[in-house]
Amino acid sequence: MRTISKSTYIIAAFATIKFLVPFLLIHPEFELHRDEYLYLADADHLAWGFIEMPPLLAVMGYISKLLGGSVQSVYLWGSLFGAATIIVIGKIVIQLKGNSTAVFIACLSFLCSGFLRMNILFQPNFLDVFFWTLSSYFIICWIDTDDKKFLYYLGTCFGFAILGKYTTAFYIISFLAAVLLTGKRKWLLNPHFSYAMLLGLAICSPNLIWQYQHHFPVLHHMNLLTTEQLRYNSRIDFLVNQLLICLPSFFIWLGGLWYLLMKNDGRKHIIIALVYIGIITILLYFNGKGYYAAAIYPTLMAFGGVWFSRLAQGKVRIGLTWFVSIFMLGITTITLPLIVPFMSPQKLVNFYKTIHVEKSSLLRWEDHLQHPLPQDFADMLGWREMAEKTARVYRTLPDSVKAQTMVYGDNYGEAGALSFYGKKLGLPEIFSDNASYIFWLPDHFPQKYFLFATYNLPDPDDSFFNHWGKREILDSVTQKYAREYRAKIILYSQPDDSVRIIAEQHMHESQKQFHLK
Repeated sequence: MRTISKSTYIIAAFATIKFLVPFLLIHPEFELHRDEYLYLADADHLAWGFIEMPPLLAVMGYISKLLGGSVQSVYLWGSLFGAATIIVIGKIVIQLKGNSTAVFIACLSFLCSGFLRMNILFQPNFLDVFFWTLSSYFIICWIDTDDKKFLYYLGTCFGFAILGKYTTAFYIISFLAAVLLTGKRKWLLNPHFSYAMLLGLAICSPNLIWQYQHHFPVLHHMNLLTTEQLRYNSRIDFLVNQLLICLPSFFIWLGGLWYLLMKNDGRKHIIIALVYIGIITILLYFNGKGYYAAAIYPTLMAFGGVWFSRLAQGKVRIGLTWFVSIFMLGITTITLPLIVPFMSPQKLVNFYKTIHVEKSSLLRWEDHLQHPLPQDFADMLGWREMAEKTARVYRTLPDSVKAQTMVYGDNYGEAGALSFYGKKLGLPEIFSDNASYIFWLPDHFPQKYFLFATYNLPDPDDSFFNHWGKREILDSVTQKYAREYRAKIILYSQPDDSVRIIAEQHMHESQKQFHLK
């Protein structure tokens, strides 16, 4: 009878803990994140792509809705992929002939890191983390065995990873460059290498075709990121963030990188180190956000576990393991309120003041201003209130008015939240001209009433809004720690004859750029 190894028990234990984190730690006052509402709206319009992402996450959102569409059904995916990532980390350590100590340290390092937050959010980032780590595992197996089957596994992984998030392209480019720079370059002339990469291309080709047919929305999305967010980035901050992403366990992945570059056993897999260097170089060049590189660190943590386990032997190793584990868990405990919203918003704000971080970069948003909560946490508040108040206004309208009313969210968060809650609250279909909502705009605008949720009031000379005869601000978001605090719910009525023409022209022009008209 085959016995289960100690390493297997360790992996299973950490995977279970990782799976349970979102269900046990997120305080009930916090809702879904702004981006999550958009991705769940994508799930209502399944396609081979969207402006903001490839299709895989939307498919998962669709399954969540089949399961009832509860918040817990949305948490499920980050939990599953977080647990799966831990299993792959453990498999990498075992493939590297690491012992149970190496497995324990590698898994604990992943648990005690910024991935605690990444895996509580229904965003493509957790797909990157899983697929990059799985890709690294297949690369390591290929290096160890020279077995072509691992190339086909890798190609398959690349294909699905692209369907999850386009930043996998950074990994693929870095991998190809690393192969070219090492003894594995001989495989570039092997037809199986080409066939494996073509397999990955075939898997993601429906999305690439969709991109072509819609005039490459990914370029539109990247342009928006560059003009609205990436221009604020600092390359120094990017490098600092590489340490902050895994702050409690940064020395483990650094040890793994050292092991790959400086130790004879590690240099066998130097392709992994070159992939890491390539990814960092590309992101520095394009001025990317710090977390864009996060998905490579679980692999380095696996090597770091092996490095750590070989630092000392016997009782010294036991003592060092205890010390390092307590250190990582201690730092994680201290920083947990900044990573996971496990307390109410007010208690978190008070806690930040107690530990004197209210003026630190930890509470600095993309607008470079200080705020009471981290931006991600503020993006998880106020949405239900907005939807309920919008629905309350809508329900007060006579039936004849409802039939002539369009409900509109100014940005994708507002539109997504109204869509998510609106079905149970009796709201009609929600529209917007932001993100993928552009695809779902109607061809005509016969409405005589316009129920509008917005954070910013329209400009006085706005060509659409200044043709309505009446504007009533009927309610607003009162959750003071929400990013949408004071967002208005406005009813426009008494349009002149220009409103329909302006609206239809705007909808036509918005969709035309994606070849939808």
